[in-house]
Amino acid sequence: MKEKIRQLAKEKNAVILAHNYQPPEIQDMADLCGDSLELSIKASKTKADVIVFCGVHFMAETASILSPEKTILLPNTDAGCPMADMVDPVALTAKKQALGNIPVVTYVNSPAVVKAASDICCTSANVIKVVNSIDADEILMTPDKNLAKYAAANTYKKIHLWEGYCPFHNILSAKDVNKAKKNHPDALFIAHPECPPEVLELADSIQSTSGMIKFAGESDHTSFILGTETGLLYPISRAYPDKKFYPASEKMYCEDMKKITLENLATSLKNLTGKIKVPEDIRKHALGAVQKMINL
Repeated sequence: MKEKIRQLAKEKNAVILAHNYQPPEIQDMADLCGDSLELSIKASKTKADVIVFCGVHFMAETASILSPEKTILLPNTDAGCPMADMVDPVALTAKKQALGNIPVVTYVNSPAVVKAASDICCTSANVIKVVNSIDADEILMTPDKNLAKYAAANTYKKIHLWEGYCPFHNILSAKDVNKAKKNHPDALFIAHPECPPEVLELADSIQSTSGMIKFAGESDHTSFILGTETGLLYPISRAYPDKKFYPASEKMYCEDMKKITLENLATSLKNLTGKIKVPEDIRKHALGAVQKMINL
């Protein structure tokens, strides 16, 4: 199956991307692994005709926003994101108007139509920089309330929350973290900013998924507790086999991130199925919000 996928990718001039939460066998097949936005940016700079995004729907949309001339494939179109589904452009526009048309900062973990209705996008790694770059004292952030609370704790600006959240990050409790720390007393705790504030208060470092991998490599410590989806254990352990990594909780498991199989990947490449194409009128507005962030 793996040989078949490699041959098909060569025939179609395709680049295979895999998010850090994807199953190990999918990450092993990828040309590039990482965070969703960095993957889309890297893929846009390749000479590939086809981008196969092993992730979830909004990630493939972002690739389409940045690479409209390329064919974007999502091997399993049932792979969605509950948090991205918690916001829509009509409700967002209404709330923005109710707040006096203040600027909207939208997390990249969102639909293209929501990005198009936003002023600028952000990632979990650059959210503070993005918020502080805006020439306004009040900002509406969507869709992740925990990321907004994290940003609010690191800026003088007033941030209005959207009541969205990532189910598997939001489920992590301080009790879970303290239990993990008790079981691994020598380990540093690295938390994702999508976790609740009481969890972030216990963190030795707050990082995006790629930030966690970088932090672990630069740290003198040899053991770490990861406050993020359990899929990250595979790439971070592969990067640093001499170090130990433990999940903050086994509950942090995203089923949508595990929906893509090798069979899906092979079928998608063979038949060019699972095409994701953001309509041009939406794409150009969404690109504006994404590009402002990239320019920072």
